[in-house]
Amino acid sequence: MTPEDHRTRGPARHAGPRFAFGTLTALPVRVTRWDRDAARSGMLWAPVTGLVVGACGAVLGGALLLGGAGPLLAAVATVATSAALTRGLHLDGLADTADGLGSGKPADEALRIMKRSDIGPFGVITLLLVLLAQTAALGELYARSWAHGALAALVAAVTARLALTLTARPGVPPARPGGLGAAVAGTVPLPAAAALFALTAAASAGAAFALGPSDAVRAAAAVLVGCGAAELLLRHCVRRFGGVTGDVFGGVAETAATGALVVLTLGG
Repeated sequence: MTPEDHRTRGPARHAGPRFAFGTLTALPVRVTRWDRDAARSGMLWAPVTGLVVGACGAVLGGALLLGGAGPLLAAVATVATSAALTRGLHLDGLADTADGLGSGKPADEALRIMKRSDIGPFGVITLLLVLLAQTAALGELYARSWAHGALAALVAAVTARLALTLTARPGVPPARPGGLGAAVAGTVPLPAAAALFALTAAASAGAAFALGPSDAVRAAAAVLVGCGAAELLLRHCVRRFGGVTGDVFGGVAETAATGALVVLTLGG
């Protein structure tokens, strides 16, 4: 979505949640304001959209397990739910970012490659590997128990959107004018981003503690590692492209989710 898609300026009430759910999910939420204040609030609400997306995936995965399906099918359903509830927005961004980085072209030309509607070989390979990693990790966790799989779906989805919040901090410029990247770049104050990171890590650990102390540690580590992996990608993209785009935001989200899921499988 771009600013041209939402030129209306409505009241400030609920502008943040509307911005978050209207731009980051396929849920029928109308964005009533597209300005810096709404973007700032919306990006702070981003992890909540992950909570909703992750919960929907966990419910569907649980329903399949209850019906007698295996953990692998439950994992596929969870990953598919996330893709459906975002219209593949983040996955598309990941593929475009991979094509831009893999092209080896100068920034301007790489950005033009990323704007194309088709997906190149780097994008296809990256999508395949990331989806396989996510599905394999969730399948392993669902095999342990529905609770482990559900927790992983929630932590990964929230971490992915937390990475978006962190990416929208000051000092991360947009690579080009216009688009979602320019709309949200630099809008989230650093103290607010840091506080949200700490809150997310603590909440994830608290939710996982019911499964055991080691699970609580893994959940907190998953948030840390997922955001750390996303930060590495972000810095590389800023060096290569001169800033961020909406595609880079999508790549950052999927990288964070995958990193979180991998950590949650370790030491179980």
